[in-house]
Amino acid sequence: MIKEFEGKTEKEAIDKAIKELSLDQEEFDVEIVEAPRKSGLFRRGTVRIRVHVNEEESEEQRPLPAARPRRPTPRPRAAVAASAAPLEPQGELETQVIDFLEKLITKMGYSGKVEVVSRDERKLGLGIITEHSNILIGKKGKNLDAIQVLANVFAGKLGKNGVRIIVDVENYRSRREDSLVRLATEMADLVRRNRGSKLLEPMNPFERRLIHTTLNGYEDIDTKSEGEGLYKQVRVIYRGPNQRRQQS
Repeated sequence: MIKEFEGKTEKEAIDKAIKELSLDQEEFDVEIVEAPRKSGLFRRGTVRIRVHVNEEESEEQRPLPAARPRRPTPRPRAAVAASAAPLEPQGELETQVIDFLEKLITKMGYSGKVEVVSRDERKLGLGIITEHSNILIGKKGKNLDAIQVLANVFAGKLGKNGVRIIVDVENYRSRREDSLVRLATEMADLVRRNRGSKLLEPMNPFERRLIHTTLNGYEDIDTKSEGEGLYKQVRVIYRGPNQRRQQS
């Protein structure tokens, strides 16, 4: 579900969304559609936000189009390209990890089938086919990340530390990457207009690196991570021409 709200400030617009939707702020994503224009010493106009509720976890949601950065810049990818059709499991690692994941999902109380969707020398892509995708993905993909960590720990116990296991459900990771790239470029435009900074939602290390890398080609924009622990926040900062200082 997507809805728009207006307010004199970003906080006022968000408060209106919270009241109308009867949700906590953590339960939806906020996209700045329009910010006040600065005229002299004052800011004129209102803030208009677009609220996305469960957009990334909806089974009917189509993949988001990738944003087009103003300067070409390489960015990490969470998973290698999937094959057109599932691959047959090969070797002890693939068969045992698949068996481990299917038993794990069952013990969680859900049903699901695990397929090999991609492989190379250092990376194995696995896809979970299930009717419970929203739950297995979790909010911002945290449940999926936890499942992936367990799969990699299990592979390590098999002596396969050199192979990274990527676990996905309904192409969530690619959709999440595209969403974050678009968010990064939109926030760069916002802080450039406001000559200020914007603190993004808490993200895991890969997601933070994606934001840093996406904005690496913007000469007047800087990024830095703030906070402690695994899930830190990225601040997008307007530095002005020739004042950029990258902090990853």
